Amino acid sequence: MSGKNMFSKLLLLAGGCVALGATSLASAGVEVYRDGDKSVELGARLQLQYHRTDPDVGASEDEWFFRRLRPYIQGTVTSDWEGKFQFDLGKSSGDNEVAVKDAYMAYSGWKNTTVYIGNTKTVFSREFLTSSKRQQMIERSFVGDHNYGGPDRQLGFRLDTHNDDKTLMWKVNLGSESIDPDARKLDFDTPANDSPDFNQGTVVAARVDIHPRGEMKFDQGDFYSDSGKFSFSLAAFAWRNDDDNNTYTVAGASISGSKADIDNANGFEVSAGYRGQGFSIDGQYNKISADTVVGTFSGGLYRNGSTDLDAYALEAGYMIPNSSFEVIIGAESLDADNYATPWDRTSVGLNYFMNQHKAKIQFTWRMGSNIDGVRGADSNEAFVQFQFVL
Repeated sequence: MSGKNMFSKLLLLAGGCVALGATSLASAGVEVYRDGDKSVELGARLQLQYHRTDPDVGASEDEWFFRRLRPYIQGTVTSDWEGKFQFDLGKSSGDNEVAVKDAYMAYSGWKNTTVYIGNTKTVFSREFLTSSKRQQMIERSFVGDHNYGGPDRQLGFRLDTHNDDKTLMWKVNLGSESIDPDARKLDFDTPANDSPDFNQGTVVAARVDIHPRGEMKFDQGDFYSDSGKFSFSLAAFAWRNDDDNNTYTVAGASISGSKADIDNANGFEVSAGYRGQGFSIDGQYNKISADTVVGTFSGGLYRNGSTDLDAYALEAGYMIPNSSFEVIIGAESLDADNYATPWDRTSVGLNYFMNQHKAKIQFTWRMGSNIDGVRGADSNEAFVQFQFVL
């Protein structure tokens, strides 16, 4: 990224922060305008990250960068209609200097129901649906990472509904979503941030969340709640290529050894969580299958045109009494048909909260073995992240 582009981004972010700082702080963002049912709210998320990689073979690498720079504007025009536009100045690549994140209009005029129209999260994966600003570990595990089979945001329609006491919630969505044909990953992304060689297609997903003791937020970290709550979830999705952009398939044959057009992908999730007495625990298992357009392609995740991804993660954190610290531990694994052995990662870390998730410093040490399914390919990673949320 050029210095000029980075300067422009920082200038834009600084301008947003000045505007935010001129008003009083609200629970989510800053309300800068209110006239009856009409309102405007501004907010931002800043995550400055240091990342160091120490492989067993090869040189170490490290870098400082903005993991996320996400201003947003949200507002209402009636009591039932609201809209939100959030963009990311940190996650940009190539000619995309701004990545579109949440961008939708929402109707909440029906009892216990909200309908979203626009760019929203696909309703698959408990960890993905947990906001990045409310995660225990600095980076998501395999089960919440859109690079390994979990859908990202989709451009279309989504419906969220629940019963009166919020012990049962269900969500569905239907829209357009793209896949990066890089065979080392199964990487979903919204068409709002498309690249020229991405496969285009349609995704449908549904989930059910059960909260026996009342709604339990997916937000990780328990700031000493009095009683414990837990939840269970089931979810599934299906994606189909619409055959509009199969760049790496010519006359029924693959023209690349490292990239393959994806014909379809399907996934199933079972997950659970607990919050209480300073403990925050989440467990999740994903089973995801995908087929390439060319049935004989082998490379990356795929063998003879298909792959099954088995991913699990278990994460736990505990708030140290009478302090602002949380200790965390996590274990995760990913296996694919073309892997020689599962890719395993174990993480430990420490989080320090100045104002819960609004201002915190995080440290995560992640130990990886058999990276990309290659036996003996091991690497350790250190992450440090400073977070400020308005």
